Amino acid sequence: MMDEKVKVKIDLWISLLLWGSNIFFIVIGFTIPVNEIWIYLLSIVPMVGLIVWILIGSYYILKEDLIYMRLGPFFWRIKYDNIKSLRLTTNWLSSMALSIYRIEIIEHNKGYFRGTTMISPVDREAFLEELKRRCYNLEK
Repeated sequence: MMDEKVKVKIDLWISLLLWGSNIFFIVIGFTIPVNEIWIYLLSIVPMVGLIVWILIGSYYILKEDLIYMRLGPFFWRIKYDNIKSLRLTTNWLSSMALSIYRIEIIEHNKGYFRGTTMISPVDREAFLEELKRRCYNLEK
């Protein structure tokens, strides 16, 4: 699983919400007067592009010394040595996940909000076991 992209699990309701909002933005474009369409396009194309990027450009990579997480244009890295604890969760806290079925990563020497990251790989149990195998500073 080294340097292999692992897909992000996307809950159906999140996928429908994001794709539905894109369809909504596009349909609304047909109601805009022709002389104002360029203003609408300049404001909405970046938003539609961002949503598509998040939906199709999200993954995790277990590298040699860190986990790399990408959610569209947003990315985060956590060194395995900095990981304090790992557990399965269904926490709704905003994070690097597109599913409520997540793995909670808590880092050493950071508070709960700054030091907690949640991820949602497709096979979270297998991913959690592989991540545990790489983390030597986990608290028992």
